[in-house]
Amino acid sequence: MSIEDFTHRDLPIVRKRVHRLGLAFNFGIEAASVEAALDKGINYLFWAKFRKGDQHEVVKAALKRDRERYVLATGSAFGYFAGGIRRGAEKILRSFDVEYIDVLQLFWLGRMSVFTAGVQRELVRLREEGLVRALGVSIHDRKRAARLAENSPLDLLMIRYNAAHPGAETDIFPSYVKRRPLTVAYTATSWRKLLKPPKGWDGPAMTPGDCYRFCLSSPHVDVVLCGPKSSNQMQENLAALAQGPLSADESEQIRKFGRAVHG
Repeated sequence: MSIEDFTHRDLPIVRKRVHRLGLAFNFGIEAASVEAALDKGINYLFWAKFRKGDQHEVVKAALKRDRERYVLATGSAFGYFAGGIRRGAEKILRSFDVEYIDVLQLFWLGRMSVFTAGVQRELVRLREEGLVRALGVSIHDRKRAARLAENSPLDLLMIRYNAAHPGAETDIFPSYVKRRPLTVAYTATSWRKLLKPPKGWDGPAMTPGDCYRFCLSSPHVDVVLCGPKSSNQMQENLAALAQGPLSADESEQIRKFGRAVHG
């Protein structure tokens, strides 16, 4: 596998090629650092913030310059009713001054959103109208995610997947035989738990770059989200990905470390 094939992937449903390291905006990255990340080729943008701020203006301007370069993945915070989901989508369209949303998600399905027949119909209508290209959910329930992968109108699953929580490999990914939704991994560092050695561990902890390489070494993962706080952290993550997928020895050691962190 070439480095280009490892770091980039075509997403046929949204009809765009993306850098597999996606950018989340929830962890304090400043507007100037967002600009720097975009300049480095980051183009999968996961927006889940309630307030606009300077980051919003940077993303809005980037979308205005070259809409077909960027994937805007976003959604409504609380997806309980069809009308609210449509109003939320329309609000996002106005906020970023765009004609379509690449990925519209229901956040934390089962807790912050539901997947009733009415909600599904409204989501599909938005896609049919061209206001949305792909429909997705973020979900912790792996068994339910597998069922949705096999039979649902969803185009994308955003799931927890990391070295301490690799359960998707047995509970979700095998269901992709029938239908292959786009897959976005998040919590790659297990909320930073993988970045420090657990009690009794004799050896180094993982780096953020190790965490992202672990996720992207899975052929089932299209994008992994990162939440850097600065341009330096973003650059370190990109440099790590330039090493390519994990070797067999690296994978074995990282999985052993992940089991130790999980306890």
